[in-house]
Amino acid sequence: MARVVRFHQHGGPAVLHLETVEVPAPARGEVQIRVKALGLNRAEALLRRGTYIETAKFPSGLGLEAAGLVEAIGEGVSGFAPGDAVSIVPPMSMVRWPAYAEIATFPAELVVKHPPELGFEAAAAVWMQFLTAYGALVDIAGLRRGDVVAITAASSSVGLAAIQIANRVGAIPVALTRTSAKRCALHDAGAAHVIASDEEDIRLRLERIAGSTGVRVVFDAVGGPAFEPLTAAMSSGGILIEYGGLSPAPTPFPLFSVLTKSLTLRGYLVHEIISDPPRLARAKAFVLDGLADGTLKPVIARTFRFDEIVEAHRFLESNEQFGKIVVTI
Repeated sequence: MARVVRFHQHGGPAVLHLETVEVPAPARGEVQIRVKALGLNRAEALLRRGTYIETAKFPSGLGLEAAGLVEAIGEGVSGFAPGDAVSIVPPMSMVRWPAYAEIATFPAELVVKHPPELGFEAAAAVWMQFLTAYGALVDIAGLRRGDVVAITAASSSVGLAAIQIANRVGAIPVALTRTSAKRCALHDAGAAHVIASDEEDIRLRLERIAGSTGVRVVFDAVGGPAFEPLTAAMSSGGILIEYGGLSPAPTPFPLFSVLTKSLTLRGYLVHEIISDPPRLARAKAFVLDGLADGTLKPVIARTFRFDEIVEAHRFLESNEQFGKIVVTI
C-alpha cells in the first residue's frame, strides 16, 4: 500500500486528494522507485483543469518528475539495483505513469542514475526543464557561441534552464519578464540582459542589445502580441521556437517579418526529444555533463511536503515562483 495523489473531477487545486492504494509489482521493462521528491510542472495543473494535451481518466493520477531510490525491478531490466538513487525523465503520459506517489513505476529507459551529490530535491527538478530547453536551443536551433537568444517567461524553471544552457554554449541570454520585480534575480541567475516586457519597448531593447546581427533565436512560452516585436528584432534566417501559450490574447502572424527575414517559426514539445532514443541520449549526456561541471544547476523556488500538495498547486498557479517547485515525501 502507498499514498498517491489523485483527482476525480476537473477543477482547481482542491480537487487533489491523497489516497491509499495497492501498488502492483513492476512489469517487464519497468523500474519501481520509492519517491523522495517530486518536481511540479504547469502541465500538471493543466491536466487537473482539463486543458492539457492529454485527457485524464478518473480517478486520475498526475505528475511528470520524481527522484528517489529503486524499490524493485521488473523482468528484463538491467543496470539498476534496489537502493540506487535515480531520477525520472518525464514520461509521454502522466496518466499512464503518474509520479505523484510514495511508490511509482516507470519504464526503465526513463530512469536515470543521477550524481548522488545532487540530492533528491534537486534531482526531481532536473529533467523537464533542462530537456525542454536543450531540445529547443541546442538540438533544434543549434545555439552557438555569440548568438543572441531571447527567452520569455525567463523566471520559470524552463526559462532559467535556458539561461544556463545559453551560457554553457557561449551564447548571450536575454531574459524577458513582465515587470522589473525579478530583474536582479534574473541577472544573478546568469541573464546577460533583462527586459521587462510590460514596461519597455521589446523591439527597441532587443535591437540595441543585438545590434546589426539581430536576435538569431527566440525561445517563447507566451505567444500573444509580443510575437510582433520579437520577430521584428530577429536576424535574417532566425528561428523562433514556441513551446507554450501563456498569453490569453490572440497571437498575430508576423507576415512581413517572416517573409523579409526568411524566419522559421516552429512549434515544439519536449516529447519529440523524449520519444527519440538517440536524441534523448545526447540530451541526457549534455545535462549530466553540465550538472557534473556545475554549469547547470536547478533553481528551486520553494519546497512543500507531500501532504501540502494542494498548497503547492496553488503556489504553482500564483506565478510568484522563481524556478522550480518541489514536493518532498
